[in-house]
Amino acid sequence: MQRGTAVNYRNSLSLVGSVLKYLAVPLIVPFVVAAAYGESVAPFLLTIGLTLALGVGLERLAPDPDIGVREGFLMVGLTWFAVALVGAVPYLVEAHGVPGLLVAAHPESTLGHPVNALFESMSGFTTTGATVVGNLSFESHTRSIMLWRQLTQWLGGMGIVVLAVAILPELSVGGAQLMDAEAPGPGIEKLTPRVANTARVLWGVYIGLTLLEMALLYGLHLAGMAPNMGVYNAVAHPLTTMPTGGFSPEARSIEAFSAAVQWVIIPFMIAAGTNFALFWRVLSGDPDHLVSDREFRTYVGVLGVFTAVAAGLLFLGDGFVATVPGGASTYDAGYLASVRGAVVASAEPAVRHAAFQATAIVTTTGYASIDFNAWSPAAQYLILIGMFVGGSAGSTGGSVKIIRWYVVVKSLRRELFTTARPDAVRPIRLGGRVVDESAVRGIHAFTALYLLLFVFAATMLSLDVARVDQGLSILEAVSAAASTLGNVGPGFGALGPMGNYLGFSGPAKVFIIGLMWVGRLEIIPVLVLFIPEYWRT
Repeated sequence: MQRGTAVNYRNSLSLVGSVLKYLAVPLIVPFVVAAAYGESVAPFLLTIGLTLALGVGLERLAPDPDIGVREGFLMVGLTWFAVALVGAVPYLVEAHGVPGLLVAAHPESTLGHPVNALFESMSGFTTTGATVVGNLSFESHTRSIMLWRQLTQWLGGMGIVVLAVAILPELSVGGAQLMDAEAPGPGIEKLTPRVANTARVLWGVYIGLTLLEMALLYGLHLAGMAPNMGVYNAVAHPLTTMPTGGFSPEARSIEAFSAAVQWVIIPFMIAAGTNFALFWRVLSGDPDHLVSDREFRTYVGVLGVFTAVAAGLLFLGDGFVATVPGGASTYDAGYLASVRGAVVASAEPAVRHAAFQATAIVTTTGYASIDFNAWSPAAQYLILIGMFVGGSAGSTGGSVKIIRWYVVVKSLRRELFTTARPDAVRPIRLGGRVVDESAVRGIHAFTALYLLLFVFAATMLSLDVARVDQGLSILEAVSAAASTLGNVGPGFGALGPMGNYLGFSGPAKVFIIGLMWVGRLEIIPVLVLFIPEYWRT
């Protein structure tokens, strides 16, 4: 079959196999951790064997694959789903063991259900951070399994395909197409003449920031400023901060740690939501590029506005509910009294929690320094708006992204201007450069599609909640749609930062898995696979 006349799925599947084969390498990390803590290594040994077998088998479909545009979309979409499927295996083995060979380590784990295991894996790799873990503790899960949760987010943060392009020579040809398919929006800036080198640069910055955060967090522990930030936590949390993932081994998220830890994590969340190409420019001797970048200034400005408004509400006391509402599941009257007493009329806690939550939501990290279910409706409204903002293009953040909203606002201003002056020509400029009109149309199309998909998802989840009647409200269903499509993580109510998504039915969880997958790939690369024209000759 001639390339360009139809989708050569064998070529796509072959490259999916290449990625799966090398997924065995990061699985060595939790394998070593399991051995160090005296835990069973079987979940990772079996998964390593499975991913190697699947990878090698798929590679044989096309020994010398040639990737076109359509094959690139198929490869990217299938890769993300395939790694999520394989990533679910350790959870299942921990809960069920291997019949006749291995006793289950934690049969009580909620991840023993296949749908829940896939949900947790997809949430990890897509850096969503929504969880279906019922009891988040080392009593109910091994340390190695918990670290695998964190590691899936770190692998997915910069992009599975971007990583593959960086390390696999077979992807050097066609790498630009694959990277564009993985992040089809305002694209990854080409920093070097070779796209594989660009991928290595981005991953180099990513690794460097991760290691720096690890050092600082463990330094706080050694200095006595973070008693529970031992080696394990100091490694685990940067693995979920830099990818804007939000999985924490602590049930209370970052609330479990000192104020010093929260202040250290804030700038790293900001960095994770920044275009990583800007850091490379700074490291290359051009620090002015960062402060002069229009998108970065807008991004910082948005964070500043959200923080200022939230801090004002919390400081004055208007940011908290007066009493615990009926049906509250993630906090009680004692908790509400303690946080009100600590934050109201206290400048540092008010600013810290406001800055932390504003940054965590806008960057789609999903961490929590406080249970925002205890916030007032006005303050929660800020959280809901923040779910639709997102970080910068070229960052690990999800949702719509700052650059798109910037172009949309500029387009609206242009429309008003040209309505008053029909003969005027007014191009949209970004950083002094004219934005191509096809790019503007693409941004408009994506934003409209994103909002339409959110409305559809919110409607479907609301209908399912009404159908099943498992105690979830319509507001919780709507927040789940916004949070999972935008890869944010927590929602409201039982889905809050100290809650989980276990209350949804099985079909609803499958639907949410699809939302996380679609949201991480920014909709187009997945939805294009479902139109007939994509497959036609």
